[in-house]
Amino acid sequence: MWIALTVALVLLATLLLVNLNLGERRVSHQIPHLYPVDDPQFDRSMGMLLGPDITEGNRVDVLINGDEIFPAMLEAIRGARETVLFETFIYWSGEIGEEFAEALAERARAGVRVHVLLDWVGSLEIDQSVRKRMEEAGGEVHMFHPLRWYNLGRINNRTHRKLLIVDGRTGFTGGVGIAPPWTGHAQDEEHWRDMHFRVQGPVVAQMQSVMLSNWSKTTGRVLHGADYFPELEAAGTLRAQMFSSSPSAGSDSMQLMYLIAITAAVRSIDIASAYFVPDEVVREALVAALRRGVRLRVITPGKRIDTQTVRHASRALWGELLEAGAEIHEYQPTMYHCKMVIVDGLLASVGSTNFDPRSFHLNDEANLNVYEAGFARRLTEVFEDDLRRCKQITLAQWQRRPAWEKARERVTALLAPVL
Repeated sequence: MWIALTVALVLLATLLLVNLNLGERRVSHQIPHLYPVDDPQFDRSMGMLLGPDITEGNRVDVLINGDEIFPAMLEAIRGARETVLFETFIYWSGEIGEEFAEALAERARAGVRVHVLLDWVGSLEIDQSVRKRMEEAGGEVHMFHPLRWYNLGRINNRTHRKLLIVDGRTGFTGGVGIAPPWTGHAQDEEHWRDMHFRVQGPVVAQMQSVMLSNWSKTTGRVLHGADYFPELEAAGTLRAQMFSSSPSAGSDSMQLMYLIAITAAVRSIDIASAYFVPDEVVREALVAALRRGVRLRVITPGKRIDTQTVRHASRALWGELLEAGAEIHEYQPTMYHCKMVIVDGLLASVGSTNFDPRSFHLNDEANLNVYEAGFARRLTEVFEDDLRRCKQITLAQWQRRPAWEKARERVTALLAPVL
């Protein structure tokens, strides 16, 4: 019995190490401040060092909370003529899940090629009848990294991306999952505060490419041709790029993108994040920005959060940021699930990425970067409207936390790399 127990513990420890060790050197040193966000060199770094290229002629519509988000997504699906590609972390049963399944199934019955990729962990609560409805209508539904013996080494690598692309021309990305908490308008504790974005223009091809990379990795099939990648004309005036990261293709790339943006800042950084757990190198970059005179404001959930462990770990790390002058605000009415970074009123990065080690190193993530002052101004208005529903945590308040609370947070912070 002891031999069997020892073997089981060794296997468990090995599995844990395999899932946490990415086999890559992580960014461990500060990036020097060499240029501001409005310098052409910043664009070159974001486009060439990180890729893909920044595209011209895009339109991005801001959708706030489920009452705006879900009708827009469903309208796009119901209007599909050729293809629908949908990748998401959370898809649960419930009225909104049924509504999406029926819309996708109806289009599949009409001859539209429907491809759905759901994260196995995030979508554990989906009723199999929902999946069956889409498949019997002719749609393809696959699970990303399901629990299989050959997937054990990747079980901690989840797709956290939220991507919907219709006919290769209209895309959606942001923070929402297909589940009851995202419905409504954040009117109570049961309905979350979140944002999504409708995108048109040349950058939609980049969104399609990001989704299809995981589709091909999951199914072994490559989808291409004019129905998936039509010629795209300008739909607006915004400059944008769709940026993605994955442990299988550069796990540090999303963190590096944020670090370059933070390092370029000279005036302001606004961060909205459902899970704000900055590691040491990110905290150093933020403190360096504060010392350059940059204003840093952060919105993150308060007591109404779906994962208290993350909140405890987050609060343990605030000291040096508050001492350097950061403003940290906790959203009060309900769970705050937005993901947004605005730098110097010129760059806005939105999508699925949280400000934590899981998003930076373990998950597949996708963010839309928009380089335009008007769009950044619109998101700043949204950010400041959310601030009115927040409680600011001062350095004095943080220092006066009860001893038991400090101890709990310090212990929880040890788990930060896997939260």
